[in-house]
Amino acid sequence: MATNIVSLLNDLIETSKDGEKGFLKAAEDAHDGQLKTLFLSRAEDCARGARELQDVVQGLGGKPEMHGSMSGALHRGWLDVKSAVTDRSDHEILAECEKGEDVAKKRYHNALEEDLPSDVRSVVERQYQGVLQNHDRVRDLRNQYAEVRH
Repeated sequence: MATNIVSLLNDLIETSKDGEKGFLKAAEDAHDGQLKTLFLSRAEDCARGARELQDVVQGLGGKPEMHGSMSGALHRGWLDVKSAVTDRSDHEILAECEKGEDVAKKRYHNALEEDLPSDVRSVVERQYQGVLQNHDRVRDLRNQYAEVRH
């Protein structure tokens, strides 16, 4: 059972690492200063979440995932952000971030469908709540930026 949990947590670590990379790229490409700050903050949240999950995996006696993956990035919708040309609009960047957060939401939701020990479940649930809040924030900003496009 612990092997399944370690594997599941390593998938979430990969998801967090991919999110961190995606948000760093989004911060680099964003034009609006407030968006740059938001994306950098989100990247740090993703990094913090990954570190927390790595600690849990080690506590379970497993080997924690240390990196995101290119295949993971592709599946998570971050590849478009990573390969974005620098003249993309902030609205387009936000739309790509929302895709990445959609996948993170699904990953965390699926993880919570599993039979997890209560201490592990509480970490995953708390991080899932953060993912939901971030998704909604990015979606709302995307909508806001859609309204100001010409």
